[in-house]
Amino acid sequence: MQKKFKRISLSVSLLLIAVVMLVVGCGTTPAPSTSKTPTVEAPKPANPNLILATTTSTQDSGLLDVLIPDFEKKTGYKVQTVAVGTGAALAMGEKGDADVLLVHAPASEKKLVDNKTAINYQLVMHNDFIIVGPAADPAKVKGTKTTADALKAIYASSSIFVSRGDDSGTDKMEKALWTKVNLKPVGTKYQSTGQGMGQTLTIASEKEGYTLTDRATYLATKKNLKLEIVLEGDASLLNIYHVMQVNPEKFPKVNADGAKAFVDFMISKETQAQIGTFGKEKFGQSLFFPDAGKKMEELGK
Repeated sequence: MQKKFKRISLSVSLLLIAVVMLVVGCGTTPAPSTSKTPTVEAPKPANPNLILATTTSTQDSGLLDVLIPDFEKKTGYKVQTVAVGTGAALAMGEKGDADVLLVHAPASEKKLVDNKTAINYQLVMHNDFIIVGPAADPAKVKGTKTTADALKAIYASSSIFVSRGDDSGTDKMEKALWTKVNLKPVGTKYQSTGQGMGQTLTIASEKEGYTLTDRATYLATKKNLKLEIVLEGDASLLNIYHVMQVNPEKFPKVNADGAKAFVDFMISKETQAQIGTFGKEKFGQSLFFPDAGKKMEELGK
């Protein structure tokens, strides 16, 4: 009888242990799955290589460092960026040496559009040009209100004006501004760098001279310069950017699909939003203003 009781007692104990283990097991959180969600990549284009000819200002400002990786991720294209002056970028388009252009010299761009070298011509964004110079402002430019008066003050002073001299959009604008005031600066007071905007700003800073620059590049490099804004806000200093495809009917070897994809990307709502916020966190202001879908005469208003 005693042995039988012991066997029953043991059975009950085992049953209780089993019940406890079952209850604990039911309350245990399952181990997380180690399998990862596969990354969805953009389908690889038939021709993934895309040549973008653009200006040094889009490169020096840092804007392309944000936009190009996003474009490549979304489309599968690999962009070779050639950052030169607008004149050189347009020349690449005229020879069919680029697939797509992002430039800022509307008067010069018109020739390519009119002769059908460029198609799908789209307004992208704008910012503005400014005149910068040494804090001491020996030419007294800060006392002027217009670009014309600012250039006349610099010309009449002993100060150096540093020009890019590279046939870029900025260089074209600067030369046009001098022409408007009927002045042709020459000699040691007018020094041409033949360089991009970043390098030209550095040289102007070292020589304590004045120069014309796009606002974006100036703000992006300001911490390394001894230059201040001495004139801004004149309507004549608007800086407008367009994007366009090189015409595949003229140059069958260009990457037409890739170029169209890039134009579509630049004028898309998402990219336009990125352009509109670029620079705000770092500089407290936007470096560019998005303009897709607008007309040029609407800008600056």
